[in-house]
Amino acid sequence: MLDFAIFAVTFLLALVGAVLYLYPASRQAAGIPGITPTEEKDGNLPDIVNSGSLHEFLVNLHERYGPVVSFWFGRRLVVSLGTVDVLKQHINPNKTLDPFETMLKSLLRYQSDSGNVSENHMRKKLYENGVTNCLRSNFALLIKLSEELLDKWLSYPESQHVPLCQHMLGFAMKSVTQMVMGSTFEDEQEVIRFQKNHGTVWSEIGKGFLDGSLDKSTTRKKQYEDALMQLESILKKIIKERKGRNFSQHIFIDSLVQGNLNDQQHPNYEFAAFTVININFHLVCTWAVCFLTTYEEIQKKLYEEIDQVLGKGPITSEKIEELRYCRQVLCETVRTAKLTPVSARLQDIEGKIDKFIIPRETLVLYALGVVLQDPGTWSSPYKFDPERFDDESVMKTFSLLGFSGTRECPELRFAYMVTAVLLSVLLRRLHLLSVEGQVIETKYELVTSSKEEAWITVSKRY
Repeated sequence: MLDFAIFAVTFLLALVGAVLYLYPASRQAAGIPGITPTEEKDGNLPDIVNSGSLHEFLVNLHERYGPVVSFWFGRRLVVSLGTVDVLKQHINPNKTLDPFETMLKSLLRYQSDSGNVSENHMRKKLYENGVTNCLRSNFALLIKLSEELLDKWLSYPESQHVPLCQHMLGFAMKSVTQMVMGSTFEDEQEVIRFQKNHGTVWSEIGKGFLDGSLDKSTTRKKQYEDALMQLESILKKIIKERKGRNFSQHIFIDSLVQGNLNDQQHPNYEFAAFTVININFHLVCTWAVCFLTTYEEIQKKLYEEIDQVLGKGPITSEKIEELRYCRQVLCETVRTAKLTPVSARLQDIEGKIDKFIIPRETLVLYALGVVLQDPGTWSSPYKFDPERFDDESVMKTFSLLGFSGTRECPELRFAYMVTAVLLSVLLRRLHLLSVEGQVIETKYELVTSSKEEAWITVSKRY
């Protein structure tokens, strides 16, 4: 019964479970406030399951015990940090590893030394340059795909309910496959095939590796291996076709090909990169539209900025960068939706937060969902208020968490730009409206999504 419940919690517990497997455990409680294990073998897993998600469990734990708390995942001590002040103390001086990246590499058979500083720096620069060049070279494509979605929505009668999550995922899949991997994915059947294989692999990473059920099922194991092999085959083919040649369209893969990563590393690394971009991208789009349909005055103000900056002329990347209020809307979307509710670091050396000692090899969670709605950091934390980012100190806090500024991950920069373009195309011609009586319930996993389809309606601007 417990195994089934753990199975249902899915990806975030898979992340932590992978750490338990990959690294030795610690039994030192270190005097940090928190709860003792509910069960000797499973620690506080029953409490997490009963809470509904790891995020909801952490919200309750921090409310009870403060900004630095501890609990037990199996036989491992876990420390969670729930305010900006304690995160500041941990982010810079502590030597840590990223267990999500370690897990993903392991499951996708990408072998690399996570602790190799020079390699990590090289990959980060390649990744940043890849996103920059990809966006610059494919801006016209992005406009075209956005206008295709606009035309579809314009064709609907005003009373028709539009399945927002479905359409945003479809737009994201078409955009990302073409911008990351090129013209092969102009063929819609190729996109559908890729999405199916991607879904199979991602689903098993999120569940089957945690409870061991994948290895116990010959059929599922074969499906997973076949899907991964097909993804690798596609990527290897694209790399081979593009290596050493010049194309008018610079895609994301080109930047990494030029970085001379070896052939065995390429396909799995590309797939991991693609997956993260795709998840962030379509959910930023989805939540942004959800909030704009709920807060009509904010949608009106954003439309007025788009109209003032873009006018009737063509949309350019330079003009998109001038949409200051749009950027604030996207930042507030990420904050209010708690897009990434939890991240994790593995304490490589003994560390210290306030008066508490964090033992070596302790799993440290950054409870970002807690931090993003901490009333000590944000005024009216549950209110959707893009104008809070007029305050420079608020933006600095957001940057510290990795959602903006120099710490902003390339995937999120990609998501911000693409979402800004899409919103500009849509709002120029359409009012986005909520469906009366709809309540969107939230699901907290690796990223935050809606439990069910989110529906909207649209009407033409005249």
